[in-house]
Amino acid sequence: MKGKYRALAALALLLILLPLALLLSVAYWLPGLAGIWLPPGTRIALEERPRFTRSAIILPQLRYLAGECELARLSHATLSHPSRWKLDIDALTLNTACFDDLPAGAENPAAPRTLAQWQAMLPNTWLTIKKFSVAPWQQFAGELHVGLTPTRQTVRYQGDALSLTAKIDGQTATITSLSLKAIEGQPPLSLAGEVTLGLLPDGLPTEGHLTTRLHMPGPLPLADAELEWAQNRGQLLISAPDDPDPLLDLPWTVTAERFSISDGRWHWTYEGVPLSGRVAVNADNWQQGLEGAQISGRLNVVTQGAAGKGNAVLNFGPGKLSLTDSAMPVQLTGEAKQDQMIFYALLPGRLSGPLLDPQLQFSPGALLRSRGRVIDSLNIDEIRWPLAGVTVASTGVDGRLQAILRAHENQMGDFELHLDGRANDFLPDSGLWQWHYWGSGGFTPMAARWDVKGTGEWRDNTISLSTLSTGFDQLKYGSMRIAAPRLAMDKPIRWVRSSEHPSFDGALTLDAGETTFTGGSTLPPSRLNFSVQGSDPTSFQFTGDLHADAIGPVQVNGRWDGIRLRGQAWWPAQPLVVFQSLLPPDWKMALRDGRFYAQIAFSAAAEQGFEAGGHGVVKGGSAWMPDNKLDGVDFVLPFRFRDSTWQFGTRGPVTLRIARVENQVVAQNLTADLQGWYPWSEARPLVLSQVGVDVLDGHISMQQLRMPQHDAALLRLHNISSSKLITALNPKQFTLSGRVNGALPLWLDNPEWIIRDGWLTNPGPMTLRVDNDMADAIVKKNMAAGAGINWLRYMEIARSWTRLDLTNLGVLTLRAELQGTSRINGKSNTVKLNYQHEENVFTLWRSLRFGDNLQAWLEQHASVPGRTCETGDVCEEPQ
Repeated sequence: MKGKYRALAALALLLILLPLALLLSVAYWLPGLAGIWLPPGTRIALEERPRFTRSAIILPQLRYLAGECELARLSHATLSHPSRWKLDIDALTLNTACFDDLPAGAENPAAPRTLAQWQAMLPNTWLTIKKFSVAPWQQFAGELHVGLTPTRQTVRYQGDALSLTAKIDGQTATITSLSLKAIEGQPPLSLAGEVTLGLLPDGLPTEGHLTTRLHMPGPLPLADAELEWAQNRGQLLISAPDDPDPLLDLPWTVTAERFSISDGRWHWTYEGVPLSGRVAVNADNWQQGLEGAQISGRLNVVTQGAAGKGNAVLNFGPGKLSLTDSAMPVQLTGEAKQDQMIFYALLPGRLSGPLLDPQLQFSPGALLRSRGRVIDSLNIDEIRWPLAGVTVASTGVDGRLQAILRAHENQMGDFELHLDGRANDFLPDSGLWQWHYWGSGGFTPMAARWDVKGTGEWRDNTISLSTLSTGFDQLKYGSMRIAAPRLAMDKPIRWVRSSEHPSFDGALTLDAGETTFTGGSTLPPSRLNFSVQGSDPTSFQFTGDLHADAIGPVQVNGRWDGIRLRGQAWWPAQPLVVFQSLLPPDWKMALRDGRFYAQIAFSAAAEQGFEAGGHGVVKGGSAWMPDNKLDGVDFVLPFRFRDSTWQFGTRGPVTLRIARVENQVVAQNLTADLQGWYPWSEARPLVLSQVGVDVLDGHISMQQLRMPQHDAALLRLHNISSSKLITALNPKQFTLSGRVNGALPLWLDNPEWIIRDGWLTNPGPMTLRVDNDMADAIVKKNMAAGAGINWLRYMEIARSWTRLDLTNLGVLTLRAELQGTSRINGKSNTVKLNYQHEENVFTLWRSLRFGDNLQAWLEQHASVPGRTCETGDVCEEPQ
């Protein structure tokens, strides 16, 4: 009996210690046991032994290896059985790169083969993975919840970029909702539908129907997509709500060897340009996956513009698209037409690199060209973009970038520009693009040729224009000619495109040679220095100064806000003599004394045009001419310019004051005020007022002249000395003394008259003396006329009344009535004389030295619109 007890004790001890030993060594025997069910060449590895609690088994770490590649890593799994099996996992990561290390064609004969067999083996289980991710698509990581029974399987996945709710009943899989956020900043893609799974779990669904609504770029905000298939045929349709034709129609077929899309159609509108075409794609050996498939296809694009229809074809393949190393030849050939522009393309290249981050390298001979008309007057003769050797990738553009432009504008002239440079991983605000440019052309309106050259670069977020030299051989317009104006750079222009600290600055100099005018006046060589500083080319301030030899400098500053240019200019006080070169030599005018200064504010924008306002002042001016001398000239010109209209006298009238004018007669204290608009109108008249001058020991004044003129401007003569007038005219035949008053109604836009119903009279006694030699000659020739002349040899005029009319052709008519006493040889006789005289004053003024300028002004401004005639001739009335 003692031996039996010992055997029973040993058996009990064995039953206790064996499970304990199995639990303690589970990290060694469990991987081998699991290998019975795993595919050959794969294994699991436990880094820590499992822990057991009263209600659960805890597995801290588990790795699933394909060869030496970690296919999956599981962290902190808890297995329990409250009512059914419940598996909670903190994190599970799959590495798709290890799929290549799985042995091809190896199968575990003990594993089930059909979908139904797999489903029958499923226990009633809840599976929760708090963080499930698949490399290299970690952006789609999320939380996974799976419910398993042999008859139904449910899946619920929730992540930032991907969410899914679906269930499987037998062979029917129903997708309740699928949301995929593939592009940052765009609405997610939503999908729903039902598919029928194949009998074998490794095959494609045998039939199905899926629908979704797509958020489209461009003019169509939404589109409906529908995918339907049965057996080995299917069709993908994408349609716009109000478009009877589908945006995309892709019928496809699939066999064991080839997946094929044939006779696909598409159409789209890009920035107002309608595009359409066909598409065909073949994928041979598609069952070997993306890495083993040979893909080829063809896509064409039909465009239509004012220049007609264009057709471009993209051929690709045969080649491979791979997640690691694609190799796909591509070539784009044909033409595209938009409006009146035509684009020609011959672009062979090769697509390589990972499919999710490919790069396109253009082959030798790659060239993009264009020609046509951008606007009605600008004709593009040719633009060439050679692209051989250029590589385009997500990191940027690499290679030599060139462009050649030849064009002509109907009115402005022709030009040619070249750009050449090199890019290194260049994208806007990333990488480096260095360039130099040059060109030349003609500027027909000013009979000039121009040239330009310079260098620059775009480095990360900084654009720099390092050198610049551009200019004209001349600028000639009307009577003006500017010699060799040229713009050069003093300080490189730099634009830092930073969101936190943007900046834009630089400095330029514009030099111009001597400016000449047809009349002989000249402006010395001039220079404009200016600098800019701001945040970007649409928001900066500028300062500068302009000077031409002794003229200036004129200080300029302002700002540009991308829409409107605003600024101010100050012309400091300087002597008038510096402007001597601006006066034509024919004027024979010498500037002597006086000073000039000015201030202007200006604004310019596309909608408003150019506006300016300010004032200019001349103080104490003096000018000498051979027959004239002006002293004490004070001139104030406040003005505003807007909508091609000048407004004179904004805060006060334009004022002209001249202390003394010396000519045949001396005039003093000349005054004139001007206020209003030019060109004038009824609503905006121009008014000349407060005109006055002391001349011939009397005074001439005019209260107001309004343009457009409805009433005559009354020119008043007060106490004018006739003897001073006779002395100035210096006639040899007679002399006259005494004072004259008068009123001359002045017209400037009357169709017939300059002066109408003017009058002159004497407020006091006057004396007329006729030269004795002239009187004796008249008496000798004509006794009857001589008797009348004898009365006028010496006559004291008590009363005179003269009516005066002057036509706009210069014909002056005088009708005079004189009453007085003739005194000859001690005898006195009462004389009443009626006198009428007619003469063309334009002809008369030609003979007087002081009259040339006044005559020319009257001939130009007092002529009737519609009449064309020579001065002094009789003109016909306009019909």
